[in-house]
Amino acid sequence: MATKGNPAETVAIVAVPFPAQGHLNQLLHLSLQLTSHGLTVHYAAPATHVRQAQERVHGWDDKALLSIQFHDLGISTYVSPPPDPTADSPFPSHLMPLWETYTADARAPLSALLDELSASYRRIVVVCDIMNFFAVEEAARLPNGEAFSLYCTAVSAIAGHMDVGHRLLRENNLHYVPAETYITKECLDYARQRARASQSISSGAGILANACRALEGDFIDVFAETLAAGSKKLFAVGPLNPLLDTSTSKQGRRRHECLDWLDRQPPESVLYVSFGTTSSLRVEQVAELAAALRGSKQRFIWVLRDADRANIFADSDESESRHAKLLSEFSKQTEGTGLVITGWAPQLEILAHGATAAFMSHCGWNSTMESMSHGKPILAWPMHSDQPWDAELVCKYFKAGLLVRPWEKHGEVVPAASIQEVIEKMMTSDEGLAIRERAKALGDAVRSSLNEMEDFIAHVTR
Repeated sequence: MATKGNPAETVAIVAVPFPAQGHLNQLLHLSLQLTSHGLTVHYAAPATHVRQAQERVHGWDDKALLSIQFHDLGISTYVSPPPDPTADSPFPSHLMPLWETYTADARAPLSALLDELSASYRRIVVVCDIMNFFAVEEAARLPNGEAFSLYCTAVSAIAGHMDVGHRLLRENNLHYVPAETYITKECLDYARQRARASQSISSGAGILANACRALEGDFIDVFAETLAAGSKKLFAVGPLNPLLDTSTSKQGRRRHECLDWLDRQPPESVLYVSFGTTSSLRVEQVAELAAALRGSKQRFIWVLRDADRANIFADSDESESRHAKLLSEFSKQTEGTGLVITGWAPQLEILAHGATAAFMSHCGWNSTMESMSHGKPILAWPMHSDQPWDAELVCKYFKAGLLVRPWEKHGEVVPAASIQEVIEKMMTSDEGLAIRERAKALGDAVRSSLNEMEDFIAHVTR
């Protein structure tokens, strides 16, 4: 057993992410922050998803990744079909085979890893995604183990989940619609019966949240009080993403060519457009968005790619070929004004760049936190899951965004004229300028806000 003088050296953190990009990313950022404070961190996921997290992380150099010990949670083979942009629901149901296989198979290799580490450290602290209840159970089995679940979405959503008429929602004119409205019944059954997300909260030592008081302070207080009644702790350790230099953002690992393009653009002149890793636009919607970007005459970077497959390294070129004809014409029409990226884009550095003015986004919580922490307003286009709530929060509570399309109209194609109107309002109107200034002020507040990372570290190394 480790018996060194520094208490941190006698504690091992085992990070167990859920295998979806927004979840992998948050736990890797958390792991990197913990290692930077001198803690030993083991990051355990299926080999494909370890590689995915490593290759896509931004805001850290390659040396930082060497500080983490990565482990393969070997799972059975699973099917990895392409997304279906024409499906009735925008929820990424094509990822369900992976998630079912992961939840069924990952426990055994994690158990073996924890047994091995338990013999070498005074305390094992499992930090797992809230969807990974099996990891909470495995931590409880250890004589020297405890578990904290990472809540990867907005803390404010919990107030709505507890009570749709909650005082904070009423006072701020926020309308909460249960998340089950935005996901499929198949996923809801999985989350409740096999992932058992709600039990992660009740069974562990506490919750870590990718949240900060500058954005959700009142909601954090309410949730912390609720948890304390059950002798659980809440640590608001966000934003988990690094806070980059907002002038030109030259940090990072390998510099993407789009950042060189941004260097040549005027300050606060570029609209960044990206809909995350779990959404695919219909062909008709892509055409309307292209027409809106062209018609607005605003500078832009557009990430045009389909949702991830379960195994991104087994992907094909279908998403690129699906839009090849439109892209060829569109690129000629917007040459010098815009840039289309069909692969992976360095979103964190784009949002931190001084030339970026605003972000058209699906409002995933990762993207929302990255945008707010870098002072960039959002043109909100929610797709599924927690995204409609995040859009509500951004537009009505933070007052740092404009709604492009309400979720209720997800089955409709938003016409170019409607999209262009919102783009122009954000980029050229007095109202848009006020929203952009509000986002900047929020960014400053986030950057100067103390989070509870050191409190968490002090607690687990006690």
